[in-house]
Amino acid sequence: MPSTLSGSIFQFGQFELDCGRFELRLKGQPLRVERKPMELLMLLASREGQLVTRTEIAGRMWSSEVFVDTEHGINTAIRKLRYLLRDDPDDPQFIQTVTGMGYRFIAPVSAVAPAAAPPPAVPAEFIPQPVRIAVPPWGWSAVGWTMGAAACMALVLGGIALFRLRHRLPQVSYTKLTEFTDSAVAPALSPDGHMVAFIRGSDPFLTSDRIYVKMLPNGEAKQVTDDARPKYSLAFSPDGSEIAYTVLDSSSFSTYEVSALGGEPHLLLKNAAGLVWLDAQHLLYSEIESGIHMGVVTASVTGVGMREIYFPPHERGMAHYSFPSPDRRWALVVEMNENGGWAQCRLVGLEGQSTKVAGPAGSCTSAGWSPDGGWMYFTAAVDGQRHIWRQRFPEGEPEQITSGPTEEDGLVVEPEGRALITSAGVHESAIWIHDGNNEQQLSSEGEVVDGMSPPTFNTDASVLYYLVRRGQGSGADLWRAVIDSGKSEVLFPGVSIIDFDLSPDGRQVVYTTAAPNGKTQLWLAPVDRSSPAAKVDISGARSPRFGARGQILFQYAEGNVNYLEQIDPDGSHRSKVFPYPIVEFQSASPSRRWAMLAVPDTANRKFPAVMATPLDGGSPRLLCASYCRPRWSTDGNFLFVGVEGPSRTSPGRSLAIPVGPGESLPDLPVGGIPPLAEPSVIQGAESVPRWELAPGKDLSHYAWVNTTVHRNLFRISLP
Repeated sequence: MPSTLSGSIFQFGQFELDCGRFELRLKGQPLRVERKPMELLMLLASREGQLVTRTEIAGRMWSSEVFVDTEHGINTAIRKLRYLLRDDPDDPQFIQTVTGMGYRFIAPVSAVAPAAAPPPAVPAEFIPQPVRIAVPPWGWSAVGWTMGAAACMALVLGGIALFRLRHRLPQVSYTKLTEFTDSAVAPALSPDGHMVAFIRGSDPFLTSDRIYVKMLPNGEAKQVTDDARPKYSLAFSPDGSEIAYTVLDSSSFSTYEVSALGGEPHLLLKNAAGLVWLDAQHLLYSEIESGIHMGVVTASVTGVGMREIYFPPHERGMAHYSFPSPDRRWALVVEMNENGGWAQCRLVGLEGQSTKVAGPAGSCTSAGWSPDGGWMYFTAAVDGQRHIWRQRFPEGEPEQITSGPTEEDGLVVEPEGRALITSAGVHESAIWIHDGNNEQQLSSEGEVVDGMSPPTFNTDASVLYYLVRRGQGSGADLWRAVIDSGKSEVLFPGVSIIDFDLSPDGRQVVYTTAAPNGKTQLWLAPVDRSSPAAKVDISGARSPRFGARGQILFQYAEGNVNYLEQIDPDGSHRSKVFPYPIVEFQSASPSRRWAMLAVPDTANRKFPAVMATPLDGGSPRLLCASYCRPRWSTDGNFLFVGVEGPSRTSPGRSLAIPVGPGESLPDLPVGGIPPLAEPSVIQGAESVPRWELAPGKDLSHYAWVNTTVHRNLFRISLP
C-alpha cells in the first residue's frame, strides 16, 4: 500500500477498514472490534499478499518490557478476526495461515479515498477505548509500525498521544515473582511484606489446589497444605505466623488456619468465610444467615460482640470477601448477586455509614487499599476483560491501570504503597468430546461458557449446543456442532444469549437476552431457523427450561427471593410451580419429571440443599450433602453428580448414578451424596473422570469444557 494514503480506507470483499476512525464496517455498518484484533487486521491488510511472521507481529504489537504470552495473544486475535470476517481457516478467503511461520492476507485490498479531509483536532471517535479507560505501556505506545499504511497509523497514534495527554494515564512496570509453567493465583501478603502466600492452581475461588508460600523477592515457593477441600480467600494473621483460608465442607463455609511454615490445618471458626483481622483481637468475616444468604460481620477473636455490617438485599446474594480500610472505618466488599454472578464492588461503612457501589461497573473479584487510604484498588471484568482499576477514596472516578491480552485477578498492596502483587496471565477454554475411546476438540471462536447453561446434547447425542463468549458483555453466541463431521456454526448470528435450553424433541430453543433496562427478555426460536424468534411476554426470567407440556419453566426474582415459575409460549397461564422460594433453578430431567433445585436451608442445615423435586407431585429427594449441579444423560438413564473438583493434577470426578424406569431415583445416602464419594455409596454407580461434564447417551459419550490457564504472580509498580 502506498504510504501517502493518510487516513485511508482499505476495502476487501464486503468490508471496509477505516484506519482513521479505527473502525471495521460490513456493508457500511460498524462492527465491534477489540483493540488488538484491529491492530493486527491493519497490519495484515496493509501488507496484502505478503507473509507477516509471528515474530514480527509479536514485536510490533507487544512490548518486550512487560510479560505477555504473545503466542496466546496472536492466536486469540487471529481467532477473533476470523470470526468477524466469517473466514474458514480450512478454506480461507482473507487470512491464510503459513504453518510454522505466520499469516498472509490473501484477499484483494483496494484503497478508498476518505470522504473529507480530517479536521485539525483529533476527534473523540479516534480513541479505541472508552474515555475513562487507561491504556498500558504495552498497548498503543508499541504501535509504531513501519508498514505501508504508516500515514494512516500515524493519525491513530496522534489520537492516542492526545488521549494520554488529556487523561494523564498511569504508567506501570511489571516484575515477575513466580516461574510456574502452570498457574499461581489468589496472592496474600504478610503484614511485613516479606512473604506471599498463594494457591498453585488455575482458579482462585473454591479450588481443590494447594496453598504455597514464597519469601520475597527470590525465595523458593514451598507447599504448606495438602488440603484437597474446595478453598479460597487466604489471609495472614497479624504476626504473620499463620495463614487463614476458607473451606467449603459438607454443610457450610468454615475458616481454617495453617502455619506459614506448613503443617496440619486446624479449625479457626465455623460459619466464617473471607476472614481477615482488623487487629490482633478483632475479626472481619462473612457468615451465612440462612440458606445461601451471606453477609459481612465483625466480632472479637473469642466471638464476643458480634455485629452485622452488611448483607446483600437479595436472599441469594453472597458477600464472600471484605477488605478493610487502613483506618478500619470502611471495607470494600466483593459479592455475588441474585443470579450467582460476581457483582460490582461495594464500599461499606464499618461504623454504620451508608453503603454504595465502588470501582468500575463490572464483575469485581478482589480489592485493596493504599496504606494511606487515599486509593481503592479493584480487579474487575469490564467488557469481558479482567484488569486492575483504581479509584480515589471516597468520590473519585474509576481509572483502569492495566490492559492487554493478559488478565489480572487478585491483588494485595505492599505496605509501603509503591506496588501491588497480582496474578496475571492468560486462559482459554474449548469444548471437547469423549466418544467411546476417542477424544476430539470442537472448533469455536472464543471462550466456551459452562455454568447454569452448560453444553447440551440433543436426544441421540448427534448434535451438541454450547455458548461461546467473544469477550464483550455478559452474553454469548449459541453454537451447535455435528459430532460425526465436527462441523460447527453459530446458530443465531448476532444474538447475544445469556441462558438457553433445547426442547426435548430438539426442534426449539428457549433463551434469554439482556434488555436495555438491565433485565432479561425471553425468546423462543426454531432450531432450523425456519421462522424468526418469538418474544415471550415476560421480563426478568432467568434459567429458562422447557416443561413437559411445552410450557417454559424459569427462575424469577420477586422482592428479595427467587421462585420457580412457568408460562406458556404465548405469554399466558403464568404461575408459580411451587409456593415456596428457591435459591436457584438448575435444570430439568429429560422427561421433565424432576426439577433440580437449590432450596433454602432445611432442618439442622445452615446451607442450601440441592434437591430433585417432582414437577408432577411427590416428595423431593436430597441429592448432595454440599452444593452440586447434577446433570442427566440424554436418555434419562443416568444422573451425574460431581464429587471431586478439578485441580492442576486431576480433571476431577463425577458419579454416574443409574436411574430406573420413569426416571425413578435409587436409594441415596440419607444426608445426600458427600464430597469425594466413592461409587460404593450408591448401588450400581460408576466413576467418570470429569467434573461437571455434559452427558451424552451413555457413560462413554460426553462433552466437557477444557480450560487451560497460565498465570504467575507479578509485582506491579503503582504510579
